[in-house]
This record gives sequence, structure tokens and C-alpha cells, in this order.
Amino acid sequence: MQPIAPLMIEHRLIERMVSLMRQDLERIRANILVDPEFAFVDPVFIDIAVDFIRTYADRCHHGKEEDILFAELAGRTLPDDLQALLDELVEEHKQAREYTQELVKAKENYLRQEPEAVSQILSYLDKITAMYPKHIIKEDQHFFIPCMELFTAAEKDAMLEKMWEFDRKMIHERYEEVVAGIENRRACGLDHK
Repeated sequence: MQPIAPLMIEHRLIERMVSLMRQDLERIRANILVDPEFAFVDPVFIDIAVDFIRTYADRCHHGKEEDILFAELAGRTLPDDLQALLDELVEEHKQAREYTQELVKAKENYLRQEPEAVSQILSYLDKITAMYPKHIIKEDQHFFIPCMELFTAAEKDAMLEKMWEFDRKMIHERYEEVVAGIENRRACGLDHK
């Protein structure tokens, strides 16, 4: 197995959560169209989404990318196009952290019933859910595979072992349950309309 395989598998779960976040964004927008005064935001869902992004997408997934893959690449001379892509990916990770922090602030503003809170929430949900799919495509289709050509089989095996060790310290099952739970609530019609 290549060390990029676990990263690509993680992308699939991140895509599922981003889809749920996009659904929430569209639900809020639809409610505003019906009645601008009724813009119900589910703060519990925002908390869950933020926890997922911070813990799974950022700490677990980006952690493996930055602390293992990108760190291994730092000691190598990369072709200019791959170096530029690596720099973009690192900046996008930083941007995702900023968007997530702003989403938390917007949710807190909503709980205080501040007038601009709903538009802030919509803005940051939109930014996060627009950024991640493009970021994932960039990694999966343009970065990961060319990077693997820079490593020997033994180096790839060592990286994969580091990733497994990294994962042993994280809780994948918890976030699979979180996403499945929200998906099930929505499939059963138990979510806010």
C-alpha cells in the first residue's frame, strides 16, 4: 500500500462531511427565501462540523500530510510545479483553519442574536464547502501520485508505518459514527427543515 492511500481514504469521509455542511448551508438559504426572519441555524450541527474539521480533517488528516508527507518532501528538491502545488496546499490548510475559526465566531454571534450572524455563518460554510472539494481534487489528482515517484519503496513503507502510528493516536471510528449519525438523522427526516 502506498502512503497516499490512507490520505485518499480520509478524503472520502471529509467529502461526506463537507456535503452535509453544504446541505445545511442550502437549508438555511432556502428558509431565508421563504421567510427572511426565519433563518434557523442549528448550533449543535455547527459544533459537530467544527469538531470534525478541527479534529479529523485538520489534526488527523492534515497532520499526517504536514507532519509526515510534507516533512519528508522538505528534504528533497521538488520539480517547480510540485513545489508550487505544495506551497498552495499548505496555504489552503491555513485558510481552512481560519475559516473554521470564523465559523465558530459566527455561531457564537448567532447565539447572542447578533444581526449579521446568519450571513457570517452562510459565508464561512460556503467558503469551507467550496474550498475542500477543490483542495481534495488538487491533492488526489495532481499532487499525491507525482510525489510518490520521489520516494523509494523502503521510504514509502516507512512513511506508511509513521501514518499508522499517527492513526493509532487518533479516533477514526468516532468520526465515522458522527458523520453516519447525521446522515441517518437526515435520511429519517429527523433533521430541521
